[in-house]
Amino acid sequence: MSFGSPNNPYGQQPAQAQYGAPQQPAQFGYPPQAAPGPGYPQQPGMPVRPGGYASWGARFGATLIDFLIAVLVPIIIVAISMLLRHTWGSDCEYLDIGCTNAAKREILPFIFALWALAFLWLVAANIFILVKEGKGASPGKKVMKIRLIREETGGPLGFGMALLRRICHGLDSAACSIGYLWPAWDAKGQTFADKVMRTVVISTE
Repeated sequence: MSFGSPNNPYGQQPAQAQYGAPQQPAQFGYPPQAAPGPGYPQQPGMPVRPGGYASWGARFGATLIDFLIAVLVPIIIVAISMLLRHTWGSDCEYLDIGCTNAAKREILPFIFALWALAFLWLVAANIFILVKEGKGASPGKKVMKIRLIREETGGPLGFGMALLRRICHGLDSAACSIGYLWPAWDAKGQTFADKVMRTVVISTE
């Protein structure tokens, strides 16, 4: 009996694979990843989320929260300093110019210190917001459950790109700030700055 005989099972050739691409073996027990859902760029290593692009309302809410974090404390500090400036020396007698001027000179260094504190808070708060935004979510975006990512890779921007994007918001301020309203009807929910920087804001839920 020859090895090529059909009666010899050991001489049979292995069955050919069906037409089509061969299946890739699963890697260490991980299931194959599904294709990204609508509204999401290809994001290697990131899970697909159902939210799609962030709504204009969510973006506005996040911007408002970040704005209040940055400016609310300085506004309160400046208001306190102005109140002190106008009330300090109120115990001076009427038309006592010497007493009034002495009181103003006395309070002036304290007012300057308050203004310096307000300025430092403004700078530090904006840096903090940009650092967090460079990692994907500023405090406002985290509250509104949205995330800023690169359109092509799905990764975070980093501080430098987040700062450059903030500068590009000047384009959004032009023409009656139409760029800030653009995400309301844009297919990807992008502002002009997003289009220049190739970024998108997505929902995380």
